[in-house]
Amino acid sequence: MTEEFSDIGLIGLAVMGQNLALNIADHDFRISVYNRTTSKMEAFVAENPDTPGGIVGAETLELFVQSIAAPRKIIILVQAGKPTDAVIEGLIPLLDEGDIVIDGGNALWTDTIRREKELRAQGLRFVGSGVSGGEEGARFGPSLMPGGAIEAWKEIEPIWHAVAAKVDAATGKQLEGATPGNPVEGGVSCAAYIGPNGAGHYVKMIHNGIEYGDMQMICEVYHLMHGLLGMEAGEIGQIFAKWNEGLLDSFLIEITADILQQTDSATGAPFVDIVLDAAGQKGTGKWTSINALDMGICAPTIAEAVFARCLSAIKEERVAASQLLAGPSAEFSGNKEEFIEVLHDALYCSKICSYAQGFQLMREAQKEYKWTLDFGQIAQIWRGGCIIRAAFLQKITEAYAHNSSLANLLLDPYFNEAVRKAQANWRQAVSAAVNHGIPTPTLSSSLAYYDGYRNARLPQNLLQGQRDYFGAHSYERTDSPRGEFFHLDWPHPERPQTAV
Repeated sequence: MTEEFSDIGLIGLAVMGQNLALNIADHDFRISVYNRTTSKMEAFVAENPDTPGGIVGAETLELFVQSIAAPRKIIILVQAGKPTDAVIEGLIPLLDEGDIVIDGGNALWTDTIRREKELRAQGLRFVGSGVSGGEEGARFGPSLMPGGAIEAWKEIEPIWHAVAAKVDAATGKQLEGATPGNPVEGGVSCAAYIGPNGAGHYVKMIHNGIEYGDMQMICEVYHLMHGLLGMEAGEIGQIFAKWNEGLLDSFLIEITADILQQTDSATGAPFVDIVLDAAGQKGTGKWTSINALDMGICAPTIAEAVFARCLSAIKEERVAASQLLAGPSAEFSGNKEEFIEVLHDALYCSKICSYAQGFQLMREAQKEYKWTLDFGQIAQIWRGGCIIRAAFLQKITEAYAHNSSLANLLLDPYFNEAVRKAQANWRQAVSAAVNHGIPTPTLSSSLAYYDGYRNARLPQNLLQGQRDYFGAHSYERTDSPRGEFFHLDWPHPERPQTAV
């Protein structure tokens, strides 16, 4: 160990940890690293001897802590939940007042609120920082969403801004070209202080929920092209590559084009044709959906994306059901090129609704947890580095710059006009899917969300009558102020009343 102190430390040298450590070292910050398996740490340090900042390995947690300059800044990148708690418990006796512990994993935001409170009581500072962008983002520039005490943010701010992805100030497009040892310089950093305690991890969770929706609706469009239009994977990939040059320009559309044009080396078949259609999940989409239900916020696109993965997972059951359950003919008789444009518009409109739901969730969460979230800034830091980065986010940034108290993205003039122009195609896509028996849960639920939000009167007046009839739950009247409730003494004495 050298007597020179490191600027920051990192615990956990799985792929994300290694890449983030290299990113930090590339920006001329000296970093200490520790891993429970010492051999992994030693191999990592030996493989990277000449980074600009320098990487220092520590064999014990004690030596690791001692190697970092005060106030110590320590990133934890281990499995969320109990493993993170275990690392924090091991660190606490070794730290001094004012030291900063940073959880960079996909933590449940309520865990972050708890940890921040517990560490603050012991004179320590805790930051829960969302880190998005996968392995590539961690290595060359992620989107960073830190939450915690503002004083702690000020301590880590120079490092976070340095290592984050950079976008062009005018266009919002990510600046590319980073290579090992040569990071991208200039541009606007995709890192910003989100708010107190769990705000950063909450916003990262919403990012992931939106990501679930984006991925699923892309898959549904692929399914319609393949199952209804009879297109092969490579041809569909070319369509997505073309779309990536326009309104749908995004990381997920870009990689979709690449994936669909990939050939399987073992069989020579299109790669996607040999991949099993059963998807897993790590929980953040489910957390988003549960939180939406808990707060009473309508987020059907995100929830349907989660359910679609759940349905895909029962592969054997679906195969058996396919032999017994009948559906309509899948033959298509329209114009193929025109229908591809229909699908483009359906995807764009559904994407608008999915993001609208995510931002409404954040709007409600700030009331629940007493945060003040800057939605325009959140959209800005999602323009680069993260999985949902897209040209589309520049329009969201502009929408909140124009109206910071915007109730719903659908009410912004740009998005309002975009949906108005494209909704006929959106409806045609969903109708075609229904008529031909191809499931489109996110495209369909997004349209239902749009129609529900734009309707001044919904049928829940009848629902209130039903609840009052069987359970005496009362109802509100159109000719009385909101919040004033009434009950009708329904004439059914022979029927016992039950509660729900």
